[in-house]
Amino acid sequence: MNKGKTFGWIAIFLAAAALILAGGFMAAGLASHKLTIGGAVLGFILFGALPALALGAFGIFMLVKGKAEAKEKAHAEQMQKLLGLIQSHGQVSLSQVMIEMKMTRQQITEMIYQMVSLGLFTGYIDWDSMTFYAAEASKVVSNVCPNCGGIREFVGKGIVKCPYCGATIFIPPDAEVPQTPVKPQPPPQNRPNPQAGTTTGK
Repeated sequence: MNKGKTFGWIAIFLAAAALILAGGFMAAGLASHKLTIGGAVLGFILFGALPALALGAFGIFMLVKGKAEAKEKAHAEQMQKLLGLIQSHGQVSLSQVMIEMKMTRQQITEMIYQMVSLGLFTGYIDWDSMTFYAAEASKVVSNVCPNCGGIREFVGKGIVKCPYCGATIFIPPDAEVPQTPVKPQPPPQNRPNPQAGTTTGK
């Protein structure tokens, strides 16, 4: 349990305690005829209801905040796990990621996009083989597609799609990319496999 939730439950417990103590004290005062009904009601409001309301509101706020923090932490841990999974193998199939991460294809794709926008991941996705590839920034910050070898006119930035093989290339948002356009050129027919020599993670 995180600190936000802990403080929230403590505040709610104190709110309940304030109501019980104030109610018990005022009831004892009435029973001993030391307090009038009006005085007991006023005392309960001042020393029980109002403190309990303030503590309860603070407790609920901390519980909501703690829940949000826990969700953010879990998301960050998932992102770190996904990044480590891809980088440790160099390449990994989408189906393997879905099984290990227990996430849908849409969720994984969105998380990859988030990592790219944060500058945490460079690489590309070959949608034909449904495989993620981790790659050095120097390899993707180029007019040459790292997947098929085709040449694009512009390098682009962020999330770029190869017009020849359809691979999605992730280029760091802060990368220095060449601005001069080059002549587009489709990939050679008998191109070598750009991932030859690598081993798919199992």
